[in-house]
Amino acid sequence: MPTEWTVRAITRAMLPVLLVLTLVELGSGLVLGSFEAQLFRYPSLLVLVPVTIGTAGNLGSVLAARLSTSFHLGTLSFSPRDDELAGNAVATLALAVTVFPVIGAGAWVATLLVSGDTSLALQKVVIVALSSGISLAVLAVAVTFSATYVAYRFGLDPDDVVIPVVTNLCDVLGVVVLFGVAQVLV
Repeated sequence: MPTEWTVRAITRAMLPVLLVLTLVELGSGLVLGSFEAQLFRYPSLLVLVPVTIGTAGNLGSVLAARLSTSFHLGTLSFSPRDDELAGNAVATLALAVTVFPVIGAGAWVATLLVSGDTSLALQKVVIVALSSGISLAVLAVAVTFSATYVAYRFGLDPDDVVIPVVTNLCDVLGVVVLFGVAQVLV
């Protein structure tokens, strides 16, 4: 797919995406604001917020980069039987399962060292982080596959569109999922 590198072409392709993503991020801030009382009550959850959304965005970005490379190499197919798609999805989930418990434990230790507050047990923080992480990994895979497919269908370069979409949506989903999991488990 030839890419036209003019200001007009770039603006035409990216401005609508960036405007929609700005509105989506505002929604994330509103959700985070409604979660404020619980975050201050349990500082370990407050520490989890930026790390959780950042890690979810990173997982989605890595997957997006892999799919974009496959797209440019001509090896990407959107078939449910595509082993490459399945392998990338499983790798993303495996990363989440290994990384998020460490994030939970790190958030608990950081909170203990900084404030001495252990209002949530270590196991509870790790379970919240792991549950959120697995949920976010599944959502990141779905968002990344969808965004890559939509970019492909509209003739857009996935390198330009997919990573901003994935990272912004994972920010919002990270806040919503962490809030939802905390509501259920804490």
